[in-house]
Amino acid sequence: MRFSFNDLKLPNAVLAAWQRLLASRIGQRVAALPWWHRWPTRREWLLFAAALPLLFALYVLALIPFTPGIRDIRKAKLEQPAQIMSADGKQLAQFKRSNRQWVKLDEMSPSVIKALIATEDHRFYEHHGMDWRRTLGSVVHTLRGDPQGGSTLTQQLARNLYPTEIGRAPTLNRKLKEAITAFKIEALYTKDEILETYLNTVPFLYNAFGIEMAARTYFDKPAARLTVLESATLVGMLKGTSYYNPVLNPDRALYRRNTVLSQMVKRGVLQEAEFAQLKKRPMRINFERQEEPLGMAPHFAQHLRKWLIDWADRNDYNIYTDGLVVHTTIDSRLQNWANQAVARQTRTLQGVANGAWSQRDGWNASNPLVQQLVRETPAWRAARKRADGQGKDKATDKDSEEDTLKALLADKAFMKQLREDKTRVQAGFVALNPATSEVLAWVGSRDFTQDAYDHVQQARRQPGSTFKPFVYGAALQQGATPDDKRVDGPVEIKLPGGEVWRPTDATPPTGREMTLRDALAYSKNTITAEVMQSVGPARVARLARALGVRQSPLDEVPALALGSSPVSLLEMVNAYASLAHGGRWLPPMMVTRIEDAEGKVIAEFSPPKPERALDEDHAYALVDMLRAVVDKGTAVAVRQRYGIHADVAGKTGTTQGNADGWFILMHPEIVTGAWAGFNDPRITLRSDRWGQGSRSALPMVGDFMSRALRSPVIDAKARFEPPEQSHWWSDMVGRLRERMQDWWPDQQPPAQPGQPATPEPAPTPEPAPEPTEPPGPGLSPGEEIIESTPALPAPSIPLTQGTLGPTDQRAVQEATPATPALPGGEDAPAGTGVVITPIQP
Repeated sequence: MRFSFNDLKLPNAVLAAWQRLLASRIGQRVAALPWWHRWPTRREWLLFAAALPLLFALYVLALIPFTPGIRDIRKAKLEQPAQIMSADGKQLAQFKRSNRQWVKLDEMSPSVIKALIATEDHRFYEHHGMDWRRTLGSVVHTLRGDPQGGSTLTQQLARNLYPTEIGRAPTLNRKLKEAITAFKIEALYTKDEILETYLNTVPFLYNAFGIEMAARTYFDKPAARLTVLESATLVGMLKGTSYYNPVLNPDRALYRRNTVLSQMVKRGVLQEAEFAQLKKRPMRINFERQEEPLGMAPHFAQHLRKWLIDWADRNDYNIYTDGLVVHTTIDSRLQNWANQAVARQTRTLQGVANGAWSQRDGWNASNPLVQQLVRETPAWRAARKRADGQGKDKATDKDSEEDTLKALLADKAFMKQLREDKTRVQAGFVALNPATSEVLAWVGSRDFTQDAYDHVQQARRQPGSTFKPFVYGAALQQGATPDDKRVDGPVEIKLPGGEVWRPTDATPPTGREMTLRDALAYSKNTITAEVMQSVGPARVARLARALGVRQSPLDEVPALALGSSPVSLLEMVNAYASLAHGGRWLPPMMVTRIEDAEGKVIAEFSPPKPERALDEDHAYALVDMLRAVVDKGTAVAVRQRYGIHADVAGKTGTTQGNADGWFILMHPEIVTGAWAGFNDPRITLRSDRWGQGSRSALPMVGDFMSRALRSPVIDAKARFEPPEQSHWWSDMVGRLRERMQDWWPDQQPPAQPGQPATPEPAPTPEPAPEPTEPPGPGLSPGEEIIESTPALPAPSIPLTQGTLGPTDQRAVQEATPATPALPGGEDAPAGTGVVITPIQP
């Protein structure tokens, strides 16, 4: 039951007095409460309404520090990419933030500007950053449930230039930041400058930024030649580049184009009669992706970009905006000759590969390797994933695998593409100045657009016999001389696992004595392995690291003598450059100086103090031994085929199954090296003749050097000068240094524990009479020594560490069985290089 004053039946006067008293008491209580516990009074409402604009202004002021500063806005228009220059002043590359070509406003078609202003911001020349009428209209439409954009061109420019600082979320905070930045832009730029900046920065898909690249991408013409229809098409894309993409959505693009044309009529920049004719025309485009120019040394430029970004971050520069001019060590003439030499030789080798892997010969459905390659493709994995999702039992699943394999092997288009990808010949080439270790030429692959993987610096491959000079260099350190003799006979080396390694050569041992110089010239596996055992793998690995092989791990096992540890081409050429520089190591150098946009030099670079890696006398003796490789050994084609008569020295190399071909050549002013092969080492040229380093890699170096030596770039008369007669004191210091290296070897643990095994005595043929001719094979004019390739064991470091290209690493790792690192070599036919026999108790 609810109580009421009327139930008391009091007189009206008393009742009214009671109500007034009660209201007064309640009012006193309410007045005594804090203001936040009661309903605001009219006065308080008025005060709040008056303070609201002030609070809004304070909030806007608080946002100003979080918007782009004046300096940043000025830099946006003046954004200049870094210019990468060769040593002789030719441009190698530009480091752009995006694929854009800046064009001035008066170089654009007038129809572009008319269509843009009529559609996006018809009061552009009247406002100062924000169109208040359009903004209020947008708010009203949004409240009615019909959201519309109200941003001016200046606000859109602010959003395009600073997406991180302003953001993309549809919030009041973002709109305020956008408006503040727009006011700043209007204060700094003229209207024409704003239009020019906007049209040069707006994105148009397909890595096309700005109206110039958009015109070339969609219509294959410059922005100055765009017609009214083409201009309307591009301006129409700005509402939604993907939705109104004329390539994928031509109907939507056509509708949007006609909408832009109608807006042009509405704003008085297009006649009604002309509009009636234009809107009937179909959508026509001439689409062509616009790739950034690669330059003559794209792999070098990409390697340099990583270093330059790090340098710029440390020194408060931006390589994409600050207009840096980077002067490199590349010589454009040498680089062009290197590009041409690689292109010519890889074309020749590709013809050999195509014949070796034709469908009639090697590339057929019955080849187990081809079947394995099919199983490693994304198409195979996708098919197996679909089959696994069907929940089949093991027997059915095995039949399904066979059906999938048969289907893919029968797919001619699939198999053709797979064969082209897997049998594409690759190559790497690099040249250094031995005196400074400056990079003079760098070719990372056959074609950067097809394979951006860098076979100079990224790839790790077994170097084969090009590693042998480090074995003989370590022997020289231990007191051997080039004229020391060893018997060319069988060698047996006991391994820690209880097995015996018997390295062989292409030809049976002669039983004659052979000097170390000739053993290196003719690339004798047996004698090299014996020399390795006498000095120990640890000393050989230490010398190789000191000379320049510093990034790749080296397994300190007997097989290291024959190049079993994968290394990069750059490391090997750097090590040979150290030999040519008298045994002094310098890191490869890419940049000489950096200038700012005004031409002021802000950084200069010079070679550091060289590190002594090998005594000068021993370095010269080793170079002299490598002269014999060119004069009468495995690289005699340098002189016979390419007519190079300068003072040069070098070494060829070939690995298991002819998977890798190497050649490195030293000259007093330039050291060059080349590698040839395939991204997948299971794919070879299938030819003992063409697979040799003297046939696959040497022609690139020979072609290049024959041109370089005929030019003024390289002095063809320069010679390796023997060191001056050393003083007894410097001689003693050198010997003491080598002795200290023996006492305190490198701390890097060997890949396989244990000391080098002592060579097992083997039956030696009766000594033959001392030969009167050189102990190597006799050559008639035009002949050359063909190296042999023993079956080297699988590399002991995972292939995923850089041996292959990115697309092949996983596949080869899964397909290659784990094999212990056993000694092999370069110079015996496949299948004859390694003989393992258990030691009898």
